[in-house]
Amino acid sequence: MARTYSEMIALGATIPAFSLPDTVSEKMISIDNIKGEHGTVFMFICNHCPFVVHVNDELVKLANEYKEKGIGFLAISANDVVKHPDDGPDRMKAIALQLAYPFPYCYDETQEVAKKFGAACTPDFFIYDANNQLVYRGQLDDSRPGNGIPVTGSDIRNALDSLITGNAVSTEQRPSIGCNIKWK
Repeated sequence: MARTYSEMIALGATIPAFSLPDTVSEKMISIDNIKGEHGTVFMFICNHCPFVVHVNDELVKLANEYKEKGIGFLAISANDVVKHPDDGPDRMKAIALQLAYPFPYCYDETQEVAKKFGAACTPDFFIYDANNQLVYRGQLDDSRPGNGIPVTGSDIRNALDSLITGNAVSTEQRPSIGCNIKWK
């Protein structure tokens, strides 16, 4: 289990243009389909990474709770499926249905979208405000597989609560850590 940190790109960046297929609905997804009134969370995940498996239940809980509060959610997998066939679109769809993902789970076959966002690991999180400006990038919380800390989503919850209440999101942010994206 290789440990890779998120790159912590500059805050204030705008959402890169994208259009990706949702593996469940088979519809093309862009910011127009998922943008929330108060902000949007982009999650770079995959099926096989133990760091993602560790937080999957919290991702579902978080999205179900915050969608009702005006936050949009999108999960993207960009792993090379030749080397990691478990991360292919058919398996992505099966996982999304099994775990009842309340958000689209898109496949970035060319890996161009992951590169535009500056994603480096799974999971890697990016939160944009209502004006499509990056206000958070980093970890879900301090929990990691085997460290005994409960998964709460506290770091992302704090950022989302700030967006919803109109307060500034703290710039003290910690990088996510997980498996590296499996680049071609």
